[in-house]
Amino acid sequence: MKQLSTLKVGEIGVVSRFTDETVSTKLMEMGCLPGELIRVVKIAPLGDPMAIQVAGYELSLRMKEAACVLVLENPNLELVRRN
Repeated sequence: MKQLSTLKVGEIGVVSRFTDETVSTKLMEMGCLPGELIRVVKIAPLGDPMAIQVAGYELSLRMKEAACVLVLENPNLELVRRN
């Protein structure tokens, strides 16, 4: 498992769990749920924030928030929840 903040542009993962309850509540309300496929779309030139694609739309997250999201790298796409 890795922190979302360590993924590079184009890398994908599956949301596994969160390490901060406040951040998890905010992200889950926006569709970033455990089991969802997540892809890093871009990272700002100075490294913060990052744009991710999850649940069919893009979100912008500060690196501090992204560090609270643990993802499974290189997921078996057949096991990922499909919307």
